[in-house]
Amino acid sequence: MPLAAIGQICSTSSMTHNLTQCRHLVQKASAAGAKALFLPEASDYIGSNASETISLCKPVDKSEFVLGIQDAARQHNLPINVGIHEPTPDGRKVKNTLLWVDEDGKIAQRYQKLHLFDVEIKDGPMLKESNSVERGPRIEEPFLTSLGKVGLLICFDLRFPEPSLALRHRGAQILTYPSAFTVPTGKAHWETLLRARAIETQSYVIAAAQSGPHNEEKTRRSYGHSMIVDPWGKVVAELGGEEDRKGRGLDVGEVAVAEVDLEYLDKVRREVPLLRRTDVYPEIL
Repeated sequence: MPLAAIGQICSTSSMTHNLTQCRHLVQKASAAGAKALFLPEASDYIGSNASETISLCKPVDKSEFVLGIQDAARQHNLPINVGIHEPTPDGRKVKNTLLWVDEDGKIAQRYQKLHLFDVEIKDGPMLKESNSVERGPRIEEPFLTSLGKVGLLICFDLRFPEPSLALRHRGAQILTYPSAFTVPTGKAHWETLLRARAIETQSYVIAAAQSGPHNEEKTRRSYGHSMIVDPWGKVVAELGGEEDRKGRGLDVGEVAVAEVDLEYLDKVRREVPLLRRTDVYPEIL
């Protein structure tokens, strides 16, 4: 059965630094025999504030990070799912984008994050993603890969079951949630939400996560705990959390792998059919 690999990093404002981390993970995933590598949201960079997020952004054809990922995919003959930023046409905001770079290094699929993270948590972070990010316009169709049919979603989309149910309805077998979850929300909800999305869609959920402090001031930290969850809701691969990074610096990258068993997925869907009462409530398309 094919192996999926999740990669965990801690992005900074340096695209060169972040690319080095990701190239290392590509090598690890390839050596492990993975058929695809899934990297976190905002793998190209995480800025300290909204203005830096906008100023660092480059089109994919001029981004040294994206060009480096494309080169790594070609070199290792390995598809890479990676979160990046793209500029909006007016340059006032950025797009939070998820790319599928195929084994030939071509950008084969794109998804723009639907739901933006605007929160103010007591004694926790206050983040307003909409200050610098443009929300996406649509759910993209699932697409066929060597692992199965993949449906793309990002981070805060995880809190909304409707997109995942729509992707399942359209044939998705694997859902992605590359993320940079905060520590308080991660501790409270990360695993619970990932397992819920897997159980209710009877799909594999692949969630590569950022982990640790993203700048020297440590004003923003990500939770980590990248996971792969199977269609029965079992966590079949997991990496460590930001609490495990003490004294290890910002450039520690990790990879974990798990089998994607589509026969098992079909068995789960066949034995526990989720027959919806669309005569009572509307079908999610």
